[in-house]
Amino acid sequence: MKYGQFCPIAKASEVLGERWMLLVVRELMSGATRYRDLQRGLGRISPSVLSSRIKTLLERGIVARVQSDSEHGWEYRLTPAGTDLAPVIESIGGWGQRWVRSRMSRDELDVELLMLTVQRNFDASAFPKDHAVIAFIFSDLHSPMRRWWLLIDEGHTELCSQPPGRTEDFALTCRLRTLTEVYTGDTTIHAVLEARRLETKGPPKLVRSMPRWLRVQSTPRTL
Repeated sequence: MKYGQFCPIAKASEVLGERWMLLVVRELMSGATRYRDLQRGLGRISPSVLSSRIKTLLERGIVARVQSDSEHGWEYRLTPAGTDLAPVIESIGGWGQRWVRSRMSRDELDVELLMLTVQRNFDASAFPKDHAVIAFIFSDLHSPMRRWWLLIDEGHTELCSQPPGRTEDFALTCRLRTLTEVYTGDTTIHAVLEARRLETKGPPKLVRSMPRWLRVQSTPRTL
């Protein structure tokens, strides 16, 4: 995409204005480092488009390809030019939340992206157990997307879409839209509990502390 103008906004748009590009950067900012991690967070992106966007980011010096420290293979890491985009992405998100937010249509409800958001926001230090399994059950979905598990082990979290083979310590059951609205700030945990749109199974102290370890807002966002 070429605008043929020297304006810095035009030059930046030539790189960032391509379809999916800002969302690829969003995933990298959120901690995705591998191709499969990016695919998981972007859902409907095709492999060819994702590869093309990564190539552009590499060529523009926004992302670097580095040897993995913990596994065989390569990872993608934001360069200083990439990390400088953080306030830009956050501002765009804030603008979208305030001015173009609308009621989510069914095709915008993405359970995998939601569960990645749950994992990324989860505060293990606020959870009262060092080792635990939290089950998320979406009553309006069917297998294999109906049940998800978050494993907590000494401050680390792991997201599983297959049974982990461990006893569940806590379970939340709701519709996909309900938990999505909690994370977009359209409602709160307390509101959906009171309305019985969210059911829990586990110790009462975990229910009371949910807003802290899920790291969700205590009041809904307003326009």
